[in-house]
Amino acid sequence: MSIPITPETKIAELLEAYPKLEEVLIRQSPHFKALKNPILRKTVAKVATLERAAQMSGIPVRRLVSVLRDAVGLPGESDADPGPALEPAAVDPVAPAWFDEAKVALRIDADDLLAKGEVPLPRVHRAVGEIPAGALLCVRSTFRPAPLLEALHKAGHRTYVAKAAPDAFHTYVCPKRSA
Repeated sequence: MSIPITPETKIAELLEAYPKLEEVLIRQSPHFKALKNPILRKTVAKVATLERAAQMSGIPVRRLVSVLRDAVGLPGESDADPGPALEPAAVDPVAPAWFDEAKVALRIDADDLLAKGEVPLPRVHRAVGEIPAGALLCVRSTFRPAPLLEALHKAGHRTYVAKAAPDAFHTYVCPKRSA
């Protein structure tokens, strides 16, 4: 079975059609090592697109798609392709007015949860509801958590992503009730 490889291709579908691409993905970014986790493979990989994976890994989506297509012998992208939307910056350039490190009531390490086979999103949603009014939540990760940010924004929460170290991001969440 072969499928087209585009920014909209789901990771699980890609790996089902082309199992050897798992190693190609891992060579592109260490963030893809999470695909070896069977729970994440059955959950996150089914909904995550190459575009989202590229954003989380800090890889330009065009480059990722091109590398994957080359690896399976597919021709390059069509000239008619309008190109991907602008990718968001990995971090926010300026801290928002609501941000205050002293207001962080709870910290969650997304990488630790992923290593244990747990998807961070449900834990983060619970935590946002449990922290006191006016407090903030901090989610630590080694990548920009694009799907988590999207889910939090859809729920009405505000976020601020800061780079804490070369391979460490802190996503601060301001629950909508304390905005």
